[in-house]
Amino acid sequence: MEVERGPLYAQVGDLHLDTAGRDPADVAEAITRALPLLLSIPGTPAATRRLDVDSPRGPYPIHVGDGLIAEGSALAAALRGRHVLIVSDANVAPRFLPVLVASLRRHRPGIRISCHVLPPGEHEKTLDHWRDVIDALARMGATRDATVIALGGGVVGDLAGYAAASWMRGVDVVQVPTTLLAMVDSSVGGKTAVDLPAGKNLVGAFHPPAAVIADTRTLSTLPDRELRAGLAEVVKYGAIFDAAFLDWIQAQAAALATREPAPLAEAVVRSCHFKAAVVARDPFEQGERALLNFGHTFGHAIEAEQGYAGAHDGLVHGEAVAVGMVLAARLSARIGLAPDADATALARLLERLGLPTRLPAGLSPQALFERMRLDKKADAAGLRFILWDGTGRARIVRDVAQADVLEVLRNG
Repeated sequence: MEVERGPLYAQVGDLHLDTAGRDPADVAEAITRALPLLLSIPGTPAATRRLDVDSPRGPYPIHVGDGLIAEGSALAAALRGRHVLIVSDANVAPRFLPVLVASLRRHRPGIRISCHVLPPGEHEKTLDHWRDVIDALARMGATRDATVIALGGGVVGDLAGYAAASWMRGVDVVQVPTTLLAMVDSSVGGKTAVDLPAGKNLVGAFHPPAAVIADTRTLSTLPDRELRAGLAEVVKYGAIFDAAFLDWIQAQAAALATREPAPLAEAVVRSCHFKAAVVARDPFEQGERALLNFGHTFGHAIEAEQGYAGAHDGLVHGEAVAVGMVLAARLSARIGLAPDADATALARLLERLGLPTRLPAGLSPQALFERMRLDKKADAAGLRFILWDGTGRARIVRDVAQADVLEVLRNG
C-alpha cells in the first residue's frame, strides 16, 4: 500500500512528518505543532495573517503582511496613550520612518510623536545608547501609558525594548521589525538586552511587546547579506523542531534567496508559529525555550571574540548562528547523540542559502571556549549546550567535556 499510495501522498500532502523511530506521543505533539500551518500553506494568496502569543503580561498579536506600516491600522490599535517614541537607526529611518509617522498621524491625530535615530550596527547596542533612548523618553515627558516603537532590525528591537522595560518600570513596546532575522526571532518573545565588552546580551530584561508588526514589504530593501542572515534563523526552527519544515526550506531555497514574496511570508509565519508556541509555554527561558538558542552558544562566542565587528570585518549575527548550528551538530555527532550525516546535510542547506558553515580564520578555540563560559545560557550547574538527537530533535545537554568542545572548534 505504501508503494502504491506513497507518491500520491507526497505530491498532495500539505505537511510531511517522518515518523520513523518516533513514539506515538512524540508524533502527536509534532502534529499538534504543525496544525496551525495548515491555515497558511504555500500557494495561498498573500494576505495579512495574525498570530496571538500568550505572555505573562497578557496575549499580544503578531501581524504579518505586505504594506502594514503604510496601512497603519494594526499599529495604531496597539497604542494606549498619547506619547509615542519611535526608535530607529540611520539605515532604516530614511526609508520607513516618514511612512510610519504619517500613518500614525492619520489614524491617531492627537498623539505626540518623538523620534530617536541610532547609529546602525551590533556594536552600537550599548548601555550608552540605551541611556540616550531613556533621555529621549524623559525629554518628551513620557507617561506610564507611553509606547516605544522599535522600527528596525534586532539591534533596534533589543535596545528599544530594554529602554521600554526600564522606563517607569515598564511601558509598552511595539516591535516593527524590518529585517528577516528580527521578524522570525528577536521581535517575538520579549527578550531585550544590550551588549557589554565581556559578552552579548548580558544586561537586559524579559519584556513582551504589546504587538509585533512584520511588514514583509520592508524585506525588498534588505541587503542580500542581511536576508541570508535571517534565513539562518528560519533554518534553525526546522533544525530543532520539524524536519518537514527543513525539507520545505530545501525545496524553496531558490525562491527564498530571490525574495519571492509568498515563500518569504510563509517562512515568517511558520517561524513565528514555532517561536510563539515555545515562548507561551516557557516565557522566561526556564526550560524548553532554551532550545531556541541552538547554534547560539557557539555563535555568540564568535561574535564576542570578533568584538561585534559584524559587517565591518566579521560575521553578522545570522552568519555566526549558521556556523554555530553546524558546530553544535558536529558536537552532537562527536559525543554520540546524532549521526554526522545530519550535520553534513545541515551544512549543505546553509551553504545553498549562501551562509558560512566554518569558523573564520584566526579565532582561537580556547578563547572561544572562555567566551562560552560567560554565555547567558550558563548557570550554576555549568555551561549548557543546545544540541540535537538529529534533524528536528533538539535537546539541552550539560557536562560536555571541554576536550570535545575544543576538538570541534579546532576542526570547525
